[in-house]
Amino acid sequence: MDVISVIRTKRDKGELSPEQIDWVIDAYTRGEVADEQMSALAMAILLNGMNREEIARWTAAMIASGERMDFSSLSRPTADKHSTGGVGDKITLPLAPLVAACGAAVPQLSGRGLGHTGGTLDKLESIPGWRALLSNEEMLHVLDTTGAVICAAGDGLAPADKKLYALRDVTGTVEAIPLIASSIMSKKIAEGTGSLVLDVKVGTGAFMKNIEDARELARTMVGLGTDSGVKTVALLTDMSTPLGLTAGNALEVRESVEVLAGGGPADVVELTIALAKEMLEAAGIKDADPAKALKDGSAMDHWRRMIAAQGGDPDATLPVAREQHVVTAPSTGVLTRLDAYDIGIAAWRLGAGRARKEDPVQAGAGVELHAKPGDTVTAGQPLLTLHTDTPEKFDYALKSLSGAWDIAEPGTEFAANPIVLDRIA
Repeated sequence: MDVISVIRTKRDKGELSPEQIDWVIDAYTRGEVADEQMSALAMAILLNGMNREEIARWTAAMIASGERMDFSSLSRPTADKHSTGGVGDKITLPLAPLVAACGAAVPQLSGRGLGHTGGTLDKLESIPGWRALLSNEEMLHVLDTTGAVICAAGDGLAPADKKLYALRDVTGTVEAIPLIASSIMSKKIAEGTGSLVLDVKVGTGAFMKNIEDARELARTMVGLGTDSGVKTVALLTDMSTPLGLTAGNALEVRESVEVLAGGGPADVVELTIALAKEMLEAAGIKDADPAKALKDGSAMDHWRRMIAAQGGDPDATLPVAREQHVVTAPSTGVLTRLDAYDIGIAAWRLGAGRARKEDPVQAGAGVELHAKPGDTVTAGQPLLTLHTDTPEKFDYALKSLSGAWDIAEPGTEFAANPIVLDRIA
C-alpha cells in the first residue's frame, strides 16, 4: 500500500477497497501518512463522496484504532443521544438526567464548542468544580450510581477520529457527509451504547443548511448504527432560530435548570421530551412518562446527583458576565425572523465560543433573547441582551447582528416551523 495510490483512487472517483481504507486509517494514526496527504484524501472524499460500503469500512477502521467500552455490567439498558450542533442547543443537560429518571442509563460523551455552535462540556464547566475528564472506571461508576454521565471521550476511544477531526477543521472538509457520519458513529459505536438517538439540526445555525443534506446525513448514520447492532433513530430538528432564550455557557445551564424545575422555554421542553421518548423507546422502556418526570422533580434529583458525582456543586451560583449591552427593537410589529447563525456568531464574538480548540471561553458570555419569532415587539423594547467580561467585544458582536432579524407590520400572521421536521429510522 502507498498513500498516493489511495488519494488517486478517490480523486478519480473510484471506490476505495477495504484494504486501502484499513491501511490508510492505521497508517495515519501511526504517523506514517502525513497530514497534508490525509488532507488531500479528505478533500477528494468531500468532492467525490463515498458509498455505504466505503463509509461502513471507514467507520470500522476508526473504531479499530482504539478501545471499545462495555456497559454490559449495568442493570439498566443504555441509550445515548448525539446532536450535530446548533445555537442555544442545551438539550443534553436536561435530557440525560430526565431519561435516567425514567429508567435508562445515559452514557453521554460530549464535546466542546467551535465557532458559532456551543459545546456541552463548556456549558457544564461553568458549574464550579464540575469535571469533564473521567477515567473509564469513573465514568462507569457515575453511570451506575446516578443513571447518567456527561463527560469527554477518553484518548483511547477512536483516536484516528480525534486526529482526523482536528485536520478536517483546518482544511475546509468539515462538511463532508461521509466524514461527519463516520466521525460521529465511530465514537458512539465504540462507546458501547445499546441504542442511539440522533438529533440532526437543519437551518442557518446548523452545519446542514437544507433538509435534503440533513436527510442524507441522518440516513447514513442510521445505517451505520444499524449495521453495527446499535438500534439507531434520527430526528431532523429546526435550527433556523436559536433554541430557547439563551446562547452561552452559564446562561444555558441556568435555562436548563429551569426546564428541570418544570419550567423553561416551550421549544426546549418540547424537544427534550421528544428526544426522551425516542431514547426510552429505543431502550425498550415502554411505560415511562418523561413529561411527568420533569414535573415531579425526579429529573432534577438525577441532575443534582450527576453534577455532584462529577465534582460539581449543583447549588453554586453560576458565573455572570461583568458587562451587558441591551439591543432594542428598531420598530413595532411582529418578529418574523431571528437568525440562529447570526446569534451564534455574536455569542462566539462575545467570548462564549472559540476559534481554535485551545482557546479559552468566558463562562458568563453570550446572548439572551427577549423575544422569539411570532412575538409582537414594540419599538425601543429590549430585543437582546449581550453579556461579556470584555466590553470592547460589543462592537464586534453587534456587527454580526446587523441583519439578524425581520420585523413585519403589526398584525402580520406568522407560522413557526415545527421543532421536529422529520424522523429517520
